[in-house]
Amino acid sequence: QMQLVESGGGLVQAGGSLRLSCAASGRTLSTYSVGWFRQAPGKEREFVAVISRGGTRIYYRDSVKGRFTISRDNARNTVYLQMNSVKPEDTAVYYCAATYIASSEVNANDVDSWGQGTQVTVSS
Repeated sequence: QMQLVESGGGLVQAGGSLRLSCAASGRTLSTYSVGWFRQAPGKEREFVAVISRGGTRIYYRDSVKGRFTISRDNARNTVYLQMNSVKPEDTAVYYCAATYIASSEVNANDVDSWGQGTQVTVSS
């Protein structure tokens, strides 16, 4: 079974940057698309970004387009989420997930494995 471990979360001021990492073990991450999701207190988990197995197809939710960048390094079995110009509304627990598809419609039903999450807090 695949294990996914996120890192890189923390406290950042609005307008700042963070880079989240998602490292996989147990299986080769390159056989999966990988998505980032987030869940704010009192809200449902939502899609943030997804990247296809070879990195040729990428999708973002509208509110992060132009600010977040998803990338992957299959040799390192790792996927990244570069977060720039962050806003207080980006505050959430961020989860990476190995998914069966790369699509703007990807959701929890398409997930094979979840990470444990990393907290991102953006102060105003």
